[in-house]
Amino acid sequence: MTEPFFDHERLDVYRLAIEYVASSYRIAKSLNGAERHARDQWLRAAQSIPLNIAEGNGKQSLKDKNRFFEIARGSALECAAIHDILVSFDAIDLELNRDGKTNLKRIVSMLTRLIQRTDSVSEGSIEYEYRDAEYEYEKTHEQSVGPKCSIDAL
Repeated sequence: MTEPFFDHERLDVYRLAIEYVASSYRIAKSLNGAERHARDQWLRAAQSIPLNIAEGNGKQSLKDKNRFFEIARGSALECAAIHDILVSFDAIDLELNRDGKTNLKRIVSMLTRLIQRTDSVSEGSIEYEYRDAEYEYEKTHEQSVGPKCSIDAL
């Protein structure tokens, strides 16, 4: 008899998120004392990523599906911030931080594309980059409403 198989298990982003949770748990075992609050928050946020991907993938409406994918994306970004916190008080080393944040970057990028692909009002696929997104927003915004003006000019 074969093991049951769910649709969300076919998603690469789900499998990557499960790998990230596993690596987070391996690292978290060594955190204690003052680090335990960040550790606990980190593990909750890490678990939230695949849990919300699975729940969102099971939704019928695109709006519901995207809401859960966006929650998963937010949890991945939260994990990235927790990495920064853990590095700031030497709870994890730079190599573990780099590896974890590299995986998180991939997860966020994949979720961003998944949301854009399933969003009926999406204009197309845009790679996840804050600087590029800000530039594109300013460029698009300027074209639609005119150039920026300062309060001094009024």
